Amino acid sequence: MSITSSQHARRGRWRQRLWYALWSLLVVLGLALGLWQWERAAEKRAYLARLAGAPTLTAPREAPPEGSRLTLSGEYLADHTLFLDNRTHDGRLGVAPLTPLRGDDGRLWLVQRGFLETGTSRADPVVDTPQGRVTLRGRWQAAGEGAPLFGPNREGARLQRIALEVWPLDFAHAGWLHLEEGPGALPAWWTPNVLPPSRHVGYAIQWWGLALAALAVMILGGRHLGRDISKEEPR
Repeated sequence: MSITSSQHARRGRWRQRLWYALWSLLVVLGLALGLWQWERAAEKRAYLARLAGAPTLTAPREAPPEGSRLTLSGEYLADHTLFLDNRTHDGRLGVAPLTPLRGDDGRLWLVQRGFLETGTSRADPVVDTPQGRVTLRGRWQAAGEGAPLFGPNREGARLQRIALEVWPLDFAHAGWLHLEEGPGALPAWWTPNVLPPSRHVGYAIQWWGLALAALAVMILGGRHLGRDISKEEPR
């Protein structure tokens, strides 16, 4: 049974509709991802502005703002040290010791002390912890939503992410001090921001460029299919 020109034309119109539908999805996806990256850039600018304007505080009673520079005095609770796993520094693999500090007023603070190289060993790490009264300075990070976990958070003395509830202690505030100066400080691995706002803006422009390219392909391809349909239309 032969296929008529009318049937060819109907099939062509279906192909054209499908073509527009698929490429429209790509255009919308590119626009949405570009907008998301643009919003991320705005969030990073606001975050960096908050860090720049964060106060310098000494053992504050109220929860410190994100990025505050804190001074704390007290004694380390060495027996409660745990280790944040899978940290890197200058191409080396290690952990970050997390040691609670009992402040002079009795309140408890969690201190992230820096990078301790372990290599590929999975044995529980060991770190020297100063005894007696110490004075520490560093930057405050408020607790928030951590990265997703795939399995238990704790393995021996290692943690996949910082979670205050793994310690049987009542901390003064929900967050931790990234130690910069003072006894027990190790090489710093943590920075308050990973990607600068300009990087997110660049990603946004790339996604919008891809969306524009997809729009051009959609229009040109749709016109080509339209011409083919016109040739098959019965006269």
